[in-house]
This record gives sequence, structure tokens and C-alpha cells, in this order.
Amino acid sequence: TKCLTGEVRLSFVHLDQPYSNNGGEPKYSATLLVPKKDVATVEDLKNSLNTAYENGVKNLWKGSRPQMRYPVIYDGDGTRPSGEPFGPECKGHWVITASSKQKPQCVHISNVHADLLPTDVYSGMYARVTVNFFPYDASGNRGVGCGLGNVCKTRDGEPLGGRANAESDFAGLEQAAPQQPQNYAAPQQGVNPLTG
Repeated sequence: TKCLTGEVRLSFVHLDQPYSNNGGEPKYSATLLVPKKDVATVEDLKNSLNTAYENGVKNLWKGSRPQMRYPVIYDGDGTRPSGEPFGPECKGHWVITASSKQKPQCVHISNVHADLLPTDVYSGMYARVTVNFFPYDASGNRGVGCGLGNVCKTRDGEPLGGRANAESDFAGLEQAAPQQPQNYAAPQQGVNPLTG
């Protein structure tokens, strides 16, 4: 039920601090945008999901086959459960949200031995991610959830979320630091430069 994705784009990233969605228990989470053309990853995810469901039927649900009330994998070209369309970044992708109570490790593909700084992890970056599908039975709700494993950043991407970075806000304004005149001498300590 565990699988490693191919390169995906991350959205709604909460990997440094847990986040509470709709007043629920705070968790670390990220939404994975899986390109539909990555057939190998899509098949791997669907097979892992089906295996988790069958494990639920056999063990947790005692032979019953509940209808999945909430899909785990959404079509980014379709609509959200609310009926609203997915954002433009989701077009041509499958959309999966994975979460965990435990903080995932976030590393870079060039050095998997060192954690990334929180500022290097953001919505819009590209990564490979480990996820684990599991059956659940909570308060009468039965289904399959997607657990978040670890994240390996593969490259930067255009940040998502509408917030621009300083580099794009101030493009063209960058100037060299002003040079001090050659004949300028800094005042001696304790001497008033106006009176000597």
C-alpha cells in the first residue's frame, strides 16, 4: 500500500507546521498534482489504493464492502466535492491530498541526507513523495485514506497561492550598493563631524 510517486507538483503545502482543516486535528499535509501522462505513477497509486481497500474488507470491515463516500484520487479536470472547478494548476493532473500526524522529512534530490530549510518548501515546487494508503473505520465512516510519507524536492516551480516573491515584485529595481567618495574619511570616534 506504500508507493513512491514520479515527479509531482505540490500544492496546499503544510510540511513545516501541522495545519487544521475545517477545525479537525492539525496534521502535516500536501496536495499532490500527478500528471495524467505519468501512467506508471497513476497505475501504482490506483493499485495501492485497491490493495488498501481489499485489506479493509478482509480485516477492518469484516467482509463488508462499503461504498467509498469520498474519493481519494480526484480528476483535476473535473470538480471539487463542493461542485467548484479545480484551479488551473490542476488541469491535466490527478489530485490527491496526503496527510500525517508525524512531520515528514523534506530533502533535496541532490542531498537526501540533509533536511531542507522551511523557506525552500512551498506550494508550487516539484517533488517525489512517498504515500501510504490505509483503510479506516471512524464514527461510522469507512473508507481509504492517504498517508503522507517523506518528500524529496526535485526542482523549483512557480509558487502557487497568489503571493509573489520579492524577486518578481522588485524586478528591475536592483542597484549596486552606493560607493563612498574616494576623498571621504569616516569621522573619528568621539569627534563631532560638524564641529571637529
